[in-house]
Amino acid sequence: MTATVETIETPTPPPLAGDLMSTRQRLRLVLVLGSLIAIGPLTIDMYLPALPAITTDLHTTSAAVQLTLTGTLAGLALGQLLIGPLSDAVGRRRPLLAGIGLHIVASALCAIAPDIGVVGALRVLQGLGVAASSVVAMAVVRDLFSGAAFARLFSRLMLVMGVAPILAPTLGSGLLRWSDWRGVFVALAVFGVLLVAVAAVGLPETLPPERRRRGGVTATARDYATLLRDRTFVGLVLVAGLAMAALFAYVAGSSFVFQQQYGLDEQQFGLAFGAGAVGLITATQLNVRLLRRYPPQRILVTALGVGTLAGLVLLVVAATGFGGLATILASLWVVLAAAGLAMPNAPALALSRHGEAAGTAAALLGAVQFGVGALAAPLVGALGTGSVAMASVVAGGMVTATVVLLTVVRPARLAELEPTAVAVAAH
Repeated sequence: MTATVETIETPTPPPLAGDLMSTRQRLRLVLVLGSLIAIGPLTIDMYLPALPAITTDLHTTSAAVQLTLTGTLAGLALGQLLIGPLSDAVGRRRPLLAGIGLHIVASALCAIAPDIGVVGALRVLQGLGVAASSVVAMAVVRDLFSGAAFARLFSRLMLVMGVAPILAPTLGSGLLRWSDWRGVFVALAVFGVLLVAVAAVGLPETLPPERRRRGGVTATARDYATLLRDRTFVGLVLVAGLAMAALFAYVAGSSFVFQQQYGLDEQQFGLAFGAGAVGLITATQLNVRLLRRYPPQRILVTALGVGTLAGLVLLVVAATGFGGLATILASLWVVLAAAGLAMPNAPALALSRHGEAAGTAAALLGAVQFGVGALAAPLVGALGTGSVAMASVVAGGMVTATVVLLTVVRPARLAELEPTAVAVAAH
């Protein structure tokens, strides 16, 4: 008597639209999404070489000028909370084009702003507008791809996110050779116009009506409540935000430290700032290779440990003056490299848990990242304009991120993630 064994076949999920794209179509998509990603770092960083000049021209203080950076980050945080759920409900294109339009108007008005108060308010509007590009870019990738394809595309976009902060101060320094600080905002407005044209022609709607979420404000509140009840998601988002805070403490303080404390001119500052961002880029792209051998959870834990140690070394060097500018730059390079490994893995692991509400999850992630980052800039300004103030906030961000990972997320919880979630984190 023989027994009959039935084989139960697991249905294969249907391919997403991105899986059917040709290589040329994917390259075109990367270029479009890369442009969308770039406008955020350009808006944040391009005017950094001009911060001392703005302080003098508008007869204000360095702390007040640093608050304009906080305004941009706060606008980015709030804008993402609003645009993420909106893009899940009405599609990606309309919120994107409206947001870039707001950014264009705010940039043009910054160019003629009469005082620092008006600049600060307009920088908030700039942040609100540019939030659409970052949320929509992340949501589009989640709409079109999953698994390894998602990972590969995001690795390329992270390269753009690394290159843009390098180019932004350098471009700003170049503009300042023949224009004053107002010319930087004119350039941002022109870039916004070009971006509207690129998005209108090159980015189709990726969220069909049948996949859109309904229910208005009530459904949005329910989605956010669901996300906030997920301890692992919240912890990973906080880790990403605190790593971002360390980065923005560097962004907020570096122009004053390098130019006023160490005497670099605007062009030299652009090069020094770019040297730090090289660490961020290198680590981001190294992350793809490391993930072929190690799980993202291990990379995240290791990166935060190294970043915490380097941040503490930076603080000691800044306080003692040991080694001068070269030692400051070397310590910062290691911190930024560690952030370059932590910032891709923590958000990807978080987003992989909530693909059913990609826009809302990406919005909450971005809001926390830029919201926590927004706190770093005024904190640096309140502590002063020297290297100790900047180093204190940089080190504090990395130390706190490590504490949150160990106490809120807990490494054991990370190990419980599904294999598909691990693959998603490979960007």
